[in-house]
Amino acid sequence: MEQQPNNPLHGVKLEQIINDLVAHYGWEYMGYNIAIRCFTHDPSVKSSLKFLRRTPWAREKVEAMYLKMLKNKKR
Repeated sequence: MEQQPNNPLHGVKLEQIINDLVAHYGWEYMGYNIAIRCFTHDPSVKSSLKFLRRTPWAREKVEAMYLKMLKNKKR
């Protein structure tokens, strides 16, 4: 397996990304920044995982939000 020391997403599962974002920001803030139904209407980790695994553009936005959160935590 190739190591990717400069990739903060390497080895992090999508479920962990969602859980970390919800713990840090909450569903309401996430739904405000990324307007998708799985964040705004009866949000759950399960529904979010299902949607994000099938929708590459939404997953990219969630991963970008996660990277921004990690960057802000390091400050």
